[in-house]
Amino acid sequence: MPQLPRLLEHSIPAQTLHSLVERVRIPVTSSSSPDLKAAVQQDPWSKSGKYALGWVYFSIILLVFTIAIHLYHWMSDRIRRATYKEEAAKSSATSSPDDDYEMANMPTNNSTHMFFPRHGPIPRQQQQQQEEETFLSFTPLNRLIALLRYFFYRPLPVLRIRAVRSLRIRKREISFPSPGVIVLVAVALVFVTLYCFIPQPLYYASIQFGSPPLAIRAGMLAVAMMPWIVALSMKANLVTLLTGIGHERLNVLHRWGGYICLFLSLIHTIPFYVTPVWDQGGLVIFKGFFQDHSYIYATGVASLVPLIFLCVHSLPFLRARMYELFVALHVPVSIVFVGMLFWHCHNYLTSWNYLWATVAIWLTSYIVRIYFLNWTNPWRMSWLIGEEAAVTILPENAVKVTIPSQVKWRPGQYVYLRMPGISIFENHPFTLASLCSEDFPSDYGEKYRDMILVFRPFGGFTRKVLNAAMDNGPNHTYRAFIDGPYGGMQRELASFDTVVLFAGGSGITAIVSHLLDLIKKMRDSKAVTKQVHVVWALKRPETMEWFKEELRICREFAPPETVHCQFFITGAKRVGPNGFPLPPPSPSRPVSDMVHGKIDKAFHGIASKRNSALIREEAGGDVEKEKELRRENEDGISALPAPTFLPPPKKAHTRANKPGNLSIPSINTNQQCSSNNKSFDFGFPSTPTMLQKNLMRFAFLPTANKKTGWHTEYGRPDIPFMLKGLEREFGKRTCVFVCGPPSMRVDVQGCVARMQQKVWGGGENGREEVYLHTENYAI
Repeated sequence: MPQLPRLLEHSIPAQTLHSLVERVRIPVTSSSSPDLKAAVQQDPWSKSGKYALGWVYFSIILLVFTIAIHLYHWMSDRIRRATYKEEAAKSSATSSPDDDYEMANMPTNNSTHMFFPRHGPIPRQQQQQQEEETFLSFTPLNRLIALLRYFFYRPLPVLRIRAVRSLRIRKREISFPSPGVIVLVAVALVFVTLYCFIPQPLYYASIQFGSPPLAIRAGMLAVAMMPWIVALSMKANLVTLLTGIGHERLNVLHRWGGYICLFLSLIHTIPFYVTPVWDQGGLVIFKGFFQDHSYIYATGVASLVPLIFLCVHSLPFLRARMYELFVALHVPVSIVFVGMLFWHCHNYLTSWNYLWATVAIWLTSYIVRIYFLNWTNPWRMSWLIGEEAAVTILPENAVKVTIPSQVKWRPGQYVYLRMPGISIFENHPFTLASLCSEDFPSDYGEKYRDMILVFRPFGGFTRKVLNAAMDNGPNHTYRAFIDGPYGGMQRELASFDTVVLFAGGSGITAIVSHLLDLIKKMRDSKAVTKQVHVVWALKRPETMEWFKEELRICREFAPPETVHCQFFITGAKRVGPNGFPLPPPSPSRPVSDMVHGKIDKAFHGIASKRNSALIREEAGGDVEKEKELRRENEDGISALPAPTFLPPPKKAHTRANKPGNLSIPSINTNQQCSSNNKSFDFGFPSTPTMLQKNLMRFAFLPTANKKTGWHTEYGRPDIPFMLKGLEREFGKRTCVFVCGPPSMRVDVQGCVARMQQKVWGGGENGREEVYLHTENYAI
């Protein structure tokens, strides 16, 4: 409630009333109450805007610290890669002559020492290592970062719950936020709480003196949080650009920021009911200046109700059960909430400055987001009608969506996919499992790259995509509207000496593109990486067929003895009584299929007319040429081409291949059959027997293949034991990447946290960094 000037006076000049309504402050005169004079001197209303600035300064300090760490890693990574590239260029100039007189290492077919450099003396490795330590790292800062990671990487235990539904026991894993997020939220909560309750007074001696100071402080802090809460929620935002942290990670802070804002709003509201305005004659004074016949706290209640709704329906268990409803209501209710804040704050103090900043950030982010949409560029064929997409069913009922697009993306990024022919309003994120590179061209044209999404159907949109693919067959195409790409790693894997990749089930989709990109850079001498270890835990061996071709490329085109893959089969295949795999149920949706089918045909019709106009323009009046172009167009858009499988090279890793050149041959689709028939060896010793299947949960089978480094085992990986063994081979900088279920992430996080002791404690081998990157299993 605003402060009121009528204390002891029975009349007040018009200019004083105007000042009251405009600034909501009490002018202190000689006839004012001593209690009022003391209260105003302690915490004057005119200076209450400083509490909002307190939150601004707190947020800026955190932002600057994060930007500084990001810039340090970004610069050191770039210097390491540039230095390595320069050394590789010098090495090629001083390497031994590539002729019959050079003795090669038999296992690798390469020379490991430069016995006869063409120019200059033999390089000294010790001097190079000292220069690298001097210019590429700052030991005290590395140890400080490792000490922080030692505490923040430690995970909280996963809560496992068993629920009985319909006579079936379902296991659920509940994971908690990382210790870093918990500490950050706790610090913010302690800061705002102390900033509200430490300054005195909390209440005035009488409600006639004006609004409780405690309520004013909490209200200004809550309003000051609004620009930051909105900025952390947007897909395209300035915080991501400055810190390199994707919006999917910032969204955690967005939610907790909303909860803190609700906490401050309650602190702002409760004092008005502790000292209500209708006590001690306060209501009479209030109505003397504000001719409002509605409920006196109407604007506050109108602002508090939308905020409570936003915080409650964004709780994880409610959001997971009603995700589509959450997406449909969250933004409209947020707009109503901001509008109610404008009404409630009434431009008191500096409140509207923060609200206008919120609106500006909101609109700017939406305008920038237009750049990330694949159908908003008028110079592309996908303008307003989206891209053409094909859906393929993979083993284990997985779904593969192939979208030839001109959009560029980086490894590990994800897009939001909308397919009106399947569901009009649903828009879901999926990780990109393909590499955007010239080495992987699309049959659609030189400027196109195949954007591949692979996911397991559970329910909702993913189940609808599977059902549509089963009903329409493989030759049916859909219109796809893409929003993205977003996210990705803050660091580049090519900047680390050793890279360890953990994947659980469909979490391999977040790793495949990183692995292909890393191998390409290793062959091009653009990566510092010397060793790559891949660990993939999956339930059934049929899942390997999802990325069979990608794994073959990694095995045959990677530098010798650099990539080691371990596959762990953790479950048995689900079969029916007749011995055949059980297909998922496909519910009938006649009305929905008819509506989505007409929408999809409408987009296809627009695309067909657009192609027809381009054909007429290309033919230039030549009837025969126009007919030929139309025949080619019918063959081109009837369905997406089947995936091409690359044959193995004639001889891998020979002298004729220059180091650093990754050239992947392309073949015609006619060669697919012969390529598909060739089996790819994943390292299986033999088909598991029934006894082995019964023991797979309790023991590992000795199936290691030391010669190739690729092998498959039955059972669950012992992650702590594996990392302890791999740690002996770690270089100065190591990256551990994990994308899997919560239990896998907890095991990896705990091990990497313990490894930080050898960094900040000055362990062996001069280890500088062990970096951990975790991906959300649901994206």
